[in-house]
Amino acid sequence: MANARRRTKIVATLGPATDAGGALDALLRAGVNVVRLNFSHGDPGIQQARATAVRASADRLGLEVGILVDLPGPKIRIGRFAEGKITLQAGNRFDLLARADTGQGTGSEVSVSYSGLPGDVGPGDVLLLDDGLVQLRVMSVEGERIATTVLSDGVLSDRKGLNKQGGGLSLRALTPRDHELIAIAARMQADFIAVSFCRSAGDMREARRTAQQHGSAAALVAKIERAEAMQNLGEIIDASDVVMVARGDLGVELGDAELPGLQKKIIRETLARNKVVITATQMLQSMVENPIPTRAEVLDVANAVIDGTDAVMLSAETAAGAYPVPAVEAMVRICLGAERQFHADIDFGQAPRNLQHLDQAIAMATMFLSQHIGVGAIVAMTESGSTARFLSRFRAGTPIYAFSRHDHVRRQMLLMRDVFPLYYDSEGQTARQAARDSIAELVASGPLEPGERVAFTSGEHMRTHGATNTLRLLLIGPDGKAEGLGDL
Repeated sequence: MANARRRTKIVATLGPATDAGGALDALLRAGVNVVRLNFSHGDPGIQQARATAVRASADRLGLEVGILVDLPGPKIRIGRFAEGKITLQAGNRFDLLARADTGQGTGSEVSVSYSGLPGDVGPGDVLLLDDGLVQLRVMSVEGERIATTVLSDGVLSDRKGLNKQGGGLSLRALTPRDHELIAIAARMQADFIAVSFCRSAGDMREARRTAQQHGSAAALVAKIERAEAMQNLGEIIDASDVVMVARGDLGVELGDAELPGLQKKIIRETLARNKVVITATQMLQSMVENPIPTRAEVLDVANAVIDGTDAVMLSAETAAGAYPVPAVEAMVRICLGAERQFHADIDFGQAPRNLQHLDQAIAMATMFLSQHIGVGAIVAMTESGSTARFLSRFRAGTPIYAFSRHDHVRRQMLLMRDVFPLYYDSEGQTARQAARDSIAELVASGPLEPGERVAFTSGEHMRTHGATNTLRLLLIGPDGKAEGLGDL
């Protein structure tokens, strides 16, 4: 319960910097809730070994830690150069060859991995390489050859990524390789699977079908990093469990000036649709090489927290940086500071009407109670985690202790802001017994104290999915036992 007071969750990417002996334990102790395995780097065997190490470390430390597998998706990359890199000059011609067997690139041309690129671009389009550091304007398309003009001086090296300004590339989000990797993620018992470059709800449904075919109960993460994804944002959120603001490619396609507004929109829309949201990419980028973040990075993380994000993510900072543990510690400090500035302003008059699920109504009633009567905590018995998620969407700041007997459900709740998952098996108990015993555990371990009021939600039929139908207001007596103040 050491991190119980930090409401925002932290995702950290594993890599060479975390493989050293003791590094993973230190990372988890510093406050990581979910680790990310980036399948764009390292073969699956290496990532499998890391997943095994995470489970062992979490057991050793007595922590709940989730595993997120990030699929590579259809990243378009240029080929390799004879000298490893070239220097481009503004105004010069530079050609892209959409075929895989062109040999090594030169100062005048290089291959590109996407054979369909000539059909997706035309004269006047701007192509962005290496996260926009190199910009090319298309002059003509002749067969597989795309003739471009270099717009600014720059250095271009092997295997850099390519985007089209404004979006419009037609390649599918899930490649055959992604389908193979989903099967590997299922065998790893990954808690989350992230779909890169998704364009529509259909991409997410395809990923979910594949995961389910392989027996995976992983939550699906939609990475919003394409212009098309912003156009279809609502349907993508509805088809996903988690949404990631993937600011790298999104900023390249739509422009960095648009990113602040896009980030706020994605967070706002995701919360409104009762889903979980992660903010990612270069949040503490300077800490790849430096032991402390810049003030601009501090403000970036803090603003994401104040905007209501569930989680913030570290990428190269922990995977390949010189200071992985200090990066996590800095993220913890910033989140705590920002949370002190976050003031919930729940307008129940604007709350959704015609709710489709009873557990949503119970969650709304619980938050109304917590805001108007005042409770020290909310305790929720949950089979699927949905009750905890609905409670968390209100951003009231009241800690939500979510008890579940299912390992994967507890680990998936680790991404939910304000939610602190704990193990509890209510077999053979009534809801009243479960309330007394679970609250007694919280008093014994420290988060709750005598004299506090607690809102308790459960189903009358314990161990049943989607059965939350009861809200109780309880008072913790001097002996640590919960006394009923009434049912709702």
